[in-house]
Amino acid sequence: MKELQYLNKYFVKYKYRFLIGILITIIARIFALFAPRLIGNSLTIVQKYIDKEILEIALVRKELLINILIIIGASLVAGFFTFLMRQTIINMSRFVEFDLKNEVFEQYERLSLNFYKKNRTGDLMNRISEDVGKVRMYVGPAIMYSINTLSLFVVVITYMVSVAPTLTMYTVLPLPILSVAIYKLSKAIHKRSTVVQQYLSKLSTFTQESFSGISVIKAYGIAPRVETDFDQLSNDSKKKNMDLVKVQAWFFPMMILLIGASNLLVIYIGGSQYINEKIEIGVLAEFIIYVNMLTWPVATVGWVTSIVQQAEASQKRINEFLKVKPEIKNNVEESTRVEGAIEFDNVHFVYDDTNIEALKGVSFKISKGESLAIIGKTGSGKSTILNLIGRLYDVTDGTIKVDGTPIEKVNLYDLRNAIGIVPQDAFLFSDSIKNNIKFGKEDATDDEVVEAAKNAAVHKNIIAFNKEYETVLGERGITLSGGQKQRVSIARAIIKDPKILLLDDCLSAVDTETEEEILSNLEKVSANKTTIIVSHRISSAKNAHKILVLDDGKIIQQGTHDQLIEGEGYYKELYLKQLSEKEL
Repeated sequence: MKELQYLNKYFVKYKYRFLIGILITIIARIFALFAPRLIGNSLTIVQKYIDKEILEIALVRKELLINILIIIGASLVAGFFTFLMRQTIINMSRFVEFDLKNEVFEQYERLSLNFYKKNRTGDLMNRISEDVGKVRMYVGPAIMYSINTLSLFVVVITYMVSVAPTLTMYTVLPLPILSVAIYKLSKAIHKRSTVVQQYLSKLSTFTQESFSGISVIKAYGIAPRVETDFDQLSNDSKKKNMDLVKVQAWFFPMMILLIGASNLLVIYIGGSQYINEKIEIGVLAEFIIYVNMLTWPVATVGWVTSIVQQAEASQKRINEFLKVKPEIKNNVEESTRVEGAIEFDNVHFVYDDTNIEALKGVSFKISKGESLAIIGKTGSGKSTILNLIGRLYDVTDGTIKVDGTPIEKVNLYDLRNAIGIVPQDAFLFSDSIKNNIKFGKEDATDDEVVEAAKNAAVHKNIIAFNKEYETVLGERGITLSGGQKQRVSIARAIIKDPKILLLDDCLSAVDTETEEEILSNLEKVSANKTTIIVSHRISSAKNAHKILVLDDGKIIQQGTHDQLIEGEGYYKELYLKQLSEKEL
């Protein structure tokens, strides 16, 4: 249970609920003991009446009536405390589940972009849902039944020893066999539970990717192949689950067998002692009831053990991610004022997942309020520069400065709050268009939302929808066209009114006329803002204060539009090519 030790902090946090739950459980078990004792006492009274040791039937009836009333009262009290036991311990498990899910989610948010490139969404979802659910079963039902079983055993065995020690010894004789069996089966369950959870993650990942890429699957007509792959994965998962349940299936029959053996020993040994007048008939009846009272708790030992082993496997998977240290950390606690001046000094960057060197000694400066355009072929490192400015990654070598301060010494949250970014692949949430735009500024008014949409040249498209700005988008904004998604994403960045505006080839899906309208509007709204535009189009870059041309991670040209078209090189070639295409 090494991995489950991580949960000890939650037991400390909810210690009062936990301790009260234990106390209530013990009280409930004590009251549950009244019934067997009183039943045994009643049988003894009846036996004495039959043996003429008690002559008055009225006295027997009185004793039996008192015993019945006490049994009913004790049962009601035991039932009430059992209810309270569930209310304290099961509720505590829900609180722990809530806290653990929040902790995992917060860790997911802290982890860097690089982490998400190495791990699949389905697996992340499975760990925060299915795995946390398995852990909750350990904190709740498993703990509750363990306390219940332990309390019952301690109370019952203690009383049994005080009444008939020899008979008690024979009654508990099967327990060591039970312990060894549980130990052996637990190891097998733990191993198989880990494999089952891994396959569940694979299934979640496969289905999540299939649903997200359903348009591609349909367009290529590969639905039958995907179904075949899913069937294969499902069958593999089923086999692993069957391996697990085959081991789990041994528990209950084994428990019942051992309880049955205990009953036989009680009847045989206890019967012999009664014949030899060493115990009364009531004691024999008590012991049979006690053994059967232990049947369910002992039977739950197997179930609880299975839960614990599955929780151990799940918590291990959760701990794997909780122990991951975020690569990008906020190194400065005090607030940092960001104005927008940016400097790259001999910056090198290598993606460690692919070992591709995206930037090779890049150096440039951009002052507050200026605009910079970056032109280059696909894979030349343009988007990497934007990612480094937002500190989604840290440089491999060299220095990036913001307002003259190394970027690592700028408060991370202030830096990102000062940035408005429009990514190359516009991502929209399954929410209304208005809320997607307000994502950039939560307290924005409706007028501000409309103004941002107008500046992004998407207002006319939005009001053409039946519900206008209240139109709810499908997953990843599938309701909109590619150009509309880009423009809504631009509106989201504009409404934030950031100090630094980063545009990553965000006009690639719009026509030339719309592009010119957006660029004209951006020129107005980005006044006094540091703006960096990544594009393949000269039309998007020509009005920038400075233009960089990248190739294979290096700056091969830089200057203004006029300077670059006067000299020979990639920029002029691209300009002439796009100019002729426009004329055609």
